[in-house]
Amino acid sequence: MGRPLALTPSELSARAFRRQDETADSSFYVSPRFVTHIDDPAIGAVTQLYRELLPAGGDILDLMSSWVSHLPPEVEYGRVVGLGMNREELEGNPRLASWTVHDLNADPHLPFADGEFHAATICVSIQYLINPVTIIRDLGRVVKSGGLLVITFSNRCFPTKAIMLWQMLGDEGHMELVDQYLKSAGNWTDIKALDRSPNPGHSDPLYAIVGRSLGLAPIDEP
Repeated sequence: MGRPLALTPSELSARAFRRQDETADSSFYVSPRFVTHIDDPAIGAVTQLYRELLPAGGDILDLMSSWVSHLPPEVEYGRVVGLGMNREELEGNPRLASWTVHDLNADPHLPFADGEFHAATICVSIQYLINPVTIIRDLGRVVKSGGLLVITFSNRCFPTKAIMLWQMLGDEGHMELVDQYLKSAGNWTDIKALDRSPNPGHSDPLYAIVGRSLGLAPIDEP
């Protein structure tokens, strides 16, 4: 399960964000994977969290999207936009009004306008980002002031593509790490850590970090 997070300068260096497989992500994701990466109870926990937090009628950015967005089926949103790595998966997602193929590890700038969305989600994918703070900072630009970012994760991953630091940590460390991503970005507030594990010990765990946008443009990198 890894150890709790105790951040040191060396762990937050660029080395900590390397992966076992450093080949281009575009090659890794070239073939579609029409599978889910957490079990049904954990998926249900994601959907329930979205039901509680995402604004009905709002425009939603599904970042690192695929063929399914886990949005509550009974809720209508103004527009759901997906950004992901595989065209076939995105084309097969019935909740997306539009989508774009974009490799965030190659280009962390989001191809969207300031304040374009009422909320954004990242589902069980945060562990693959090599520049997470830069991306989350830019999310603070494209999500309207007061809008939410909902990041969910479990203990599942493609180990060759997850960053080394993620693999060093356990569940508690993962929560602390993602919490620090939002705090380090500098344009998120009201940051909360949630344990939404549906059936501890009997299904996949499900955790979330939620923050509220300050509606600020990205600041210079530290």
